Amino acid sequence: MGRRAKNKQGDPLREPTEHISPQKLGKRKANPGSDQKRPAKKVKNPARPTRLESLQENVKPRRTGKAALSDSEESWGGIEEENHPEGWDDVQDEDAVPRYVISCSSGTTSHRVKWRRSLFQDSDVSSKSDATSVSDTDEEGEDLPITASNFEARSHALDAKLARYAKLDAEELQLAAQVEADDLEGAEDMDADEDEVDAPDNGTVLPTPEERAEEKKVGGPEVHVVQKRMRQCIGILKRWKTSGAKTGRDRTEFVEQLILDIASYYGYNEYLAEKLFQLFPAAEAIEFFDANEVPRPVTIRTNTLRTRRRDLAQALINRGVNLESIGKWTNVGLQVFESSVPIGATPEYLAGHYMLQAASSFLPVISLSPQPHERVLDMASSPGGKTTHMAALMQNTGIIFANDANKARTKSLTANIHRLGCKNVVVCSYDGREFPKVMGGFDRVLLDAPCSGTGVISKDASVKINKTEKDFTLLSHLQKQLILCAIDSVNPASKTGGYLVYSTCSVTIDENEAVVDYALRKRPNAHLVDSGLEFGRPGYTSYRGKSFHDSVKQTRRFYPHVHNMDGFFVAKFRVTKRAKQAEEDKERSYPAADEDVLQDVQFDEKEDERYIQGESPHNHSSGLLMNLTEAKRRRLKAKGLRVTPRNHATTSAISA
Repeated sequence: MGRRAKNKQGDPLREPTEHISPQKLGKRKANPGSDQKRPAKKVKNPARPTRLESLQENVKPRRTGKAALSDSEESWGGIEEENHPEGWDDVQDEDAVPRYVISCSSGTTSHRVKWRRSLFQDSDVSSKSDATSVSDTDEEGEDLPITASNFEARSHALDAKLARYAKLDAEELQLAAQVEADDLEGAEDMDADEDEVDAPDNGTVLPTPEERAEEKKVGGPEVHVVQKRMRQCIGILKRWKTSGAKTGRDRTEFVEQLILDIASYYGYNEYLAEKLFQLFPAAEAIEFFDANEVPRPVTIRTNTLRTRRRDLAQALINRGVNLESIGKWTNVGLQVFESSVPIGATPEYLAGHYMLQAASSFLPVISLSPQPHERVLDMASSPGGKTTHMAALMQNTGIIFANDANKARTKSLTANIHRLGCKNVVVCSYDGREFPKVMGGFDRVLLDAPCSGTGVISKDASVKINKTEKDFTLLSHLQKQLILCAIDSVNPASKTGGYLVYSTCSVTIDENEAVVDYALRKRPNAHLVDSGLEFGRPGYTSYRGKSFHDSVKQTRRFYPHVHNMDGFFVAKFRVTKRAKQAEEDKERSYPAADEDVLQDVQFDEKEDERYIQGESPHNHSSGLLMNLTEAKRRRLKAKGLRVTPRNHATTSAISA
């Protein structure tokens, strides 16, 4: 007997014939209504193999897994079934018990399959009625080859499996239909509103003054009432051209009511709700307000001064961070979906391998595209995300002046610069409006101007209530001053640069297109060029009666409900020499060299006689030397070099 046969569980002991209660029945439940006890039927012994045949059968190749289970079934088939009522309690006559003849001379598994097939065909516990048995048979026969003997059993198993899969598919379709029905509930309400538009009294959607007063007394209308009224107003405004006259109300009444409901539902003050609502169509405005209630994805920027994005992604994945690339428009950004560790406290973060930075903050630097060995100014640089990004693009060459008017914020700026290993950055704290006087001649300038923050409401919800008309007026005035100073700080004669990028994290017209159009009118030497960004909506050229320069359409706008990033605005300028200055340079002529001045000097015979007679030539040649000195001063000044004071230059020339 083999080792596996020794480890098999022994055969159950034969119990004497006795009456078994219905509660002790194994597989088939007894009828609770019948109290009659039935004796267990005795199954006659099937034809048993001889001792020699049994030994031959036991000497078989070693099997594992499911094949080994079939051996136990075969050994069970040759044992006399006495007093084992399990599975046979429904047999009424001895003649109804089938006899199974097992042939073991072939040495194959076909006899077990034949016996199992006859069992399924003759017994009441068949594959057609018991799905569990079919499943077990399918699992046991998966490793066996398909032959004529097991073809039927395998076919039944496949049919049962397909039936189970069909049932699961039906359940999934039913669940999907339920979800779709829930999603289309709002559309059905819109369809109902369409039917209501035909009614002449559809203006009753708007509350009366008495109803508004009642709502204010109770602290505002209920949420479901506001939602339904907003949907109805949007539906009416969308179809205003075709059926607006049927409402019997003015369009402004529906717009005013919708703005009031938006302010009440999303928590804005009425002024800001109206200002943001006017940027979009009615339906898209609701999408914008909904997007401001959802936080933006967590994104990080790879610091290429210390690592590569592929290596950083693999290191974070090993720490349990689920992430992927932001998109094709950036080769350093990663979006974090889930993290088992604090993403701002990993060893990689502390080592300066990446920076926690919003995806929208990549855009101004990508548009500016600073080159190595350039002189760059970041006028409002704290906390340093854009500054360190530029340092990485410049490969720690050239020089970057990182300025911030708030001296307290320069601490975090300096900390990030050191952590990320930026060695070409100089931190300073000046008012940006002083920069043309403090320092100028930059190849590229980045102005991420202070703004209202209407594009980052998802991060700072206080913007909803603390921004008033006065705030927008003051911010717009400050931005216009800063952009003029930034244009004046650019070196128009730069061979590689001469560019300015103006950006804000706001979506209002007053802080974006209006400021850009003002700069174009005040500085004719500044021109808008392509931003270099592959996506984003173009800027407005006209808005509520205001018209801007046609080139303003080259600016780019980004919205949370469209691009899944913070609201942002980017404009890129190319600064050239002023026309008046260029004309003066052409008209102005300076002596190119001393030889040119000497060519105009002619010899005087009388002066030569004095030289011959030995008189001192100092007094006579001083005028000529002064002319030479003056020509040299003009030439140095034209080149932009420092010129010594006039009195000192004259004295040194005469003394020489």
